[in-house]
Amino acid sequence: MKVRVGLILFSIVVWSTLPPSVAAQGFTGVFTQHNDLSRSGQNINETVLTTANVNSKTFGKLFSYPVDNQIYAQPLYVPNVSIPGQGTHNVVYIATEGDTVYAFDADGLTPPVLWSDNFTNPAEGVNTISCTKAGLTCNVYPTTGITGTPVIDPTTNTMYVLVRTAETSGSTTNYVQRLHALDITTGAEKFGGPVVISGQVKGTGAGSSGGKVLFNTLHNDQRPGLVLANGNIYIGWAGNAHGWVMAYGAQTLKQIAIFNTTPNGTLGGVWQSGNGFAVDSNGDLYLATGDGTFDANTGGGDYGDTVLKFSPTLQILSYFTPMDQDCRFTPAPNNDLDLGSGGPMIFPTQSGAFPDEIVESGKGGSPCDLFGSTYAVPIYLLDRDSLGGYDVTQDQDIQTVQGTIHGYWSSPAFWQTPTASYVYYSGMTNESGGGDYLKQYTLANGALSTAPIAQSPNLFVVGSTPSVSANGTSNGIVWAVERTDILSAAPGNHEAVLYAYKASDVATELYNSRQSIQRDATGCANKFQTPTIANGKVYVGTQNELDVFGVLPTNPTTPVPSISTPCLSFTSTVGKTSAPQATTLTNLGPGTLTIGTVSVQGINPTEFSTSNNCGSSLAAKSSCTITITFTPTVGNIPQQAYLQINDNAIGGALTLQLIGTGSTKQ
Repeated sequence: MKVRVGLILFSIVVWSTLPPSVAAQGFTGVFTQHNDLSRSGQNINETVLTTANVNSKTFGKLFSYPVDNQIYAQPLYVPNVSIPGQGTHNVVYIATEGDTVYAFDADGLTPPVLWSDNFTNPAEGVNTISCTKAGLTCNVYPTTGITGTPVIDPTTNTMYVLVRTAETSGSTTNYVQRLHALDITTGAEKFGGPVVISGQVKGTGAGSSGGKVLFNTLHNDQRPGLVLANGNIYIGWAGNAHGWVMAYGAQTLKQIAIFNTTPNGTLGGVWQSGNGFAVDSNGDLYLATGDGTFDANTGGGDYGDTVLKFSPTLQILSYFTPMDQDCRFTPAPNNDLDLGSGGPMIFPTQSGAFPDEIVESGKGGSPCDLFGSTYAVPIYLLDRDSLGGYDVTQDQDIQTVQGTIHGYWSSPAFWQTPTASYVYYSGMTNESGGGDYLKQYTLANGALSTAPIAQSPNLFVVGSTPSVSANGTSNGIVWAVERTDILSAAPGNHEAVLYAYKASDVATELYNSRQSIQRDATGCANKFQTPTIANGKVYVGTQNELDVFGVLPTNPTTPVPSISTPCLSFTSTVGKTSAPQATTLTNLGPGTLTIGTVSVQGINPTEFSTSNNCGSSLAAKSSCTITITFTPTVGNIPQQAYLQINDNAIGGALTLQLIGTGSTKQ
């Protein structure tokens, strides 16, 4: 039986997919994208942050850590890590598009950087990938390094991370992807790693040769979070030709299995806005693909716009493809309505006819409208035991419900109280910046509600993947990061905005970082960023820094620096200096801010020049001005660097992202 209804509401319990021994323990860390294998985004062992103390008077930005490039990956957190020679620390792990992994002290203690690994070597021709120079579509702009969220195995103290590099020798550049296994206490390579990613499958689709389709190391983007399950590491890619999934042994780094979503066709990428694959208690995996060729219903092997259920060895067990798949994938005029722009989430066991359920939604609406010219997006509730296959006249799902207008570049989160279950979902109405509210829905007896019971007071321009913190069934808080730049803005220059809502009623806003903008201003917002909540702190990755929020100290003793403009973009003609741009550094106090070096670093530091009137110190409540100019030496290739201001505040430095593009036109 299926029902077509209106806007939905749902919630689930993450612990349904965890072993009982794990579910019974207290907070042990955030080891994987969106917290768990259900992809719930939930931490129900948060005892510090409450609905009473999360407000602009008592909660705010504590400090930030500088990084060398943009952060797309979600921060990961491990408590009580023994670092050789440095004692025991709570550690937050950050991966950047600069091909760097950082292990930061999660509480702002000294030393702030416990270790870091950078996988480039410019002197030997090993660099990050410039998207414009490499002829990519610049889904990550302007450089690509580490995009997908790593995954940590706490039983072996190992982090798995996928690194991309451009490696030049003479006139030849090779684009390489490697899976690394790193010791989380030192950053050292483990298990004989890294291993170079490669593979091929039988097929006659796009780019095939001799009946084989080869994995393209340049054009395949690694966006979803890495997955640790069944003793394997699972990795997904999307590219301009195909989608791919591979499995590697976690302790051997040997390739176990490989799957191409459209071996005899094209596209069908695995994007999911960064969400990792969902995994059930049997170890079976679930993912959604983007628009592409589909012929599985006639015995073919192409699965565009499909939810796939895999065995641990990547054998297809079941699939669901919506009846409008042909409209979603229309090469001309290229409707590009990916089902897989968001990731699936697993529900806990439900009462009723369908105990095992999963939910999925992505892009949609006009011209593939199932709801009578409302241009709304379908959200599908599916039976995990039999996903439903494909029926051109009627979707064989449990429910098809009416979502937002344009769709979801995001995934949901959930929380459950003794009396109700809630799910939180935020999409957008168009790619030009029409926003959507964060909406709160319910799930009861395996059925989704027809309308939201509450929605946030504010719109999210491009949607958001929320996270939830709670102390069991009390003090539930929904957290979300807003990017105010549209998705196509490259890279976007506005600060991220952190929001907190009462989880039992998201119409009640507890906090947002603009309420005390000078104190709580973040770095520049990135696409698809998901906040991490752990041990009383909220970690937000941005384009230029890791921002850390928490309960404000009653009697602060260290100065708090604030920067007025964290990211600057320049244009100029090759060989000519741009108009100067300025940012203001303010010491909010208490005490004097000691200023060390102010320097331009990064990939293209010589393209930028800086001057300032800050001197060597800045008294409390005082400000100074830093001015930057850009003089390009090449045309039409973005030049990237960062301005680092060393100081005596927690974190030790501030960073500004600098991106300039030169024009050859006079």
